[in-house]
This record gives sequence, structure tokens and C-alpha cells, in this order.
Amino acid sequence: MNMPVPMPADVPATVSLPDVLDTIRDRRAEFEALRHVPRDMIAHLQQIGCYRAFVPERLGGDAITPAAFLRLIETISTADASTGWVASFGVSATYLAALPPETYAKIYGTNPDTVFAGAMFPPQKAVPARGGFRVTGQWPWCSGSMGADLIGVGIKVEGESTPLPRSAVFPVAEVEIVDTWNTIGLKATGSHDVKIDDRFVTEDWTFIRGGAPQMDDPQFRYPAMALAAQVLAVVALGTAREALEFLKSDAAQKASITGAPNPGARPYVQADLARAEATLEGARAHFFDTVEAGWDELLTKGDVSSEMRVKLRLVATQAAHDGAEAARQAFVLGGSGVMMAGHPLGRCMVDAACVAQHAFMGAGTWTSAGAAMFGQDTPPGYP
Repeated sequence: MNMPVPMPADVPATVSLPDVLDTIRDRRAEFEALRHVPRDMIAHLQQIGCYRAFVPERLGGDAITPAAFLRLIETISTADASTGWVASFGVSATYLAALPPETYAKIYGTNPDTVFAGAMFPPQKAVPARGGFRVTGQWPWCSGSMGADLIGVGIKVEGESTPLPRSAVFPVAEVEIVDTWNTIGLKATGSHDVKIDDRFVTEDWTFIRGGAPQMDDPQFRYPAMALAAQVLAVVALGTAREALEFLKSDAAQKASITGAPNPGARPYVQADLARAEATLEGARAHFFDTVEAGWDELLTKGDVSSEMRVKLRLVATQAAHDGAEAARQAFVLGGSGVMMAGHPLGRCMVDAACVAQHAFMGAGTWTSAGAAMFGQDTPPGYP
């Protein structure tokens, strides 16, 4: 079903976003069969600005706000969760700002639409060599690997004491993609393993993931780990919106095989749809209100407070879980037909549930947020 989704007003684009959304909907079964979003679709995502979104204008980027990027990813996710997930890694331009500025300029000054994919854990031992490190290992969960130009991997350097992982960046030609991705949800994210066999990387092509940025642009001073969680959580919001729009259209038109009233005319369906809408819209409003408040605090005060950093992580967890719940409610309301393989409501439910499974928004992040509110220690990288 093609839903009319307006283009976010503050996101520059060189092609029509509605046309790209139509193409995604037409091809998402193809993407699932491939188990990745193919490069020609990655090119469309580049054209609508997904990968240059946070790149400074001086390097040819668009330097948009976090909220504008999040709305773009939400919109793409109403067409397909996997494509939204892959597009969300345009956020990489923010945490790659921990690279030396000269390295960053080599990447994005050459091509502001450069596509980066990363697999951080578990960090693999890197052997120091003159001017850099020799890296060997295999890393799982490299989402977007099939469309990437650069791939980063987590490394562990003996004697280096940092609670956050160091990442080494390689051209995709130096990385083997190991076909391991076979899942029930987010099927087309191409989150395969990546493997590197004794490759050398200079130190200036490594950085601390979540470390301090080496440039002072506002988008690089917004909390990096919070934004990394938010760009994934918003996929659940978009996917739940697709589920509820499908349900409203389907229930209004479908005749009951038993002679009972049309599903859309049944009071319990009406009531439960309203509850699902309230769940989704409540989470969405809290999410974007908090993102905007965090951005405003950064611009007006020069930094984001510790309390706000916790809130920025917390709303990502809420968005992921409430989005998954709204998609589940839509599935339940869809009737017995939704159990059929390939049904849109089944796909949406599982995709949204898989978003909430991610470590950045998993059940443990509720505990981390609560610990922070009590002034207690939190895990490395949180908030």
C-alpha cells in the first residue's frame, strides 16, 4: 500500500522522496530475497541526502539537524524498515568526526555521500606496527555492509586504557564480507560478518567510537551515542506507522467471512486501534520534543547537560519499545489472516520487535537510565 508521506521540510533533496518511497515499496520483496539493500537503491538514498546529512557544508554536505535526519529515516521506514535501518547509518558522519580532521576531509571532501558501515564488537586484537596497526579478525552484525564504501571494525590495542572501543577504518575492497545474515526480521539490512586478514591501517585512520570529536561543528557536539541509538529507534516508529495505516485501510474495506460487522465497525477494534495510536504518537511526541530540547540546549548553552544526555538515551529506548508494541497491537487487530507468510502486519511486527532487540535500546538500557537518575554508575558508553 502506498501511503502519502510528506517530505520533511528541512531536509534538502535532489530527487523526489515520494518517488524513492514508491520504489522501495515496489522492491522490498526483492531486497528481502537478496538479504541486503542493493547498491542502486543505496545510490537513491545518497541522492536524497541520507549519507551527507551531517557532513559539514564546507565539505559538500548538508549539515542538517538531528531532528531533520530522524524525520527522514522515520519516513523511509514507513516504506521498509530494512531500508530505513541502512539509511540511518548516514549518522556515521558524526562519530567519524573523532578521526583526525585531515582524515575526515579525505573521506568526505572527496565524496560527501560516502557510505560507512561498522562492526565494533567484539574488539579484536590489533598488533602495533610502525605508524599504525596490523589487524586480523572477524566481526558480526555489520549492517549495510553490502552497500558500504568504508568499513570500520573494533580493535583492542594492548596497553590502551579506554572504556570505549577503538575502530579501524578500511576501504571495502580490503574487507571480506562473510555471508551470515539469515533472520526473521530486518531481513534486508545485510548485517553480515566482516573479516580482515592481516591488513595494515595507519593510526590516523583509527578513532575511539563515541570519543570526543576533533571538529567543533554543532552536529558533532550533540551526544554521539544518544544519536546512534535514536537513528535506530526511529525505524520502529516508522514501521509502526506503516502497520497502523495498513490496518486502518484494510479494516475499513475488509468484509467478514462470518457475516459479522466489518472489522472497522467493531467497537473493540476501534478502541484498540485508538490505544495503539496513542502508544505510538505519545512515544513519537516525547521522542522529537526531547531531541529538539537537547539540540536547543546545545546551541544556547554550548553543551548538553548530564541530565539531558540521559533523557536523550531514554527516549530512544521508549521509541523502540513503544513502536514495537504499536506494531504488535496492529498485528493482533489484523485477524487470523495476518499469520500468512509475507503479510504486511506480520513483517511490520517482527521488524519493529527486532529494532527493540538492539543493544542500544535493549531491556538493560531501562536499568542504565534508572541508575543514572539515581546518580549511580552506568555501563561504558551510557549515556
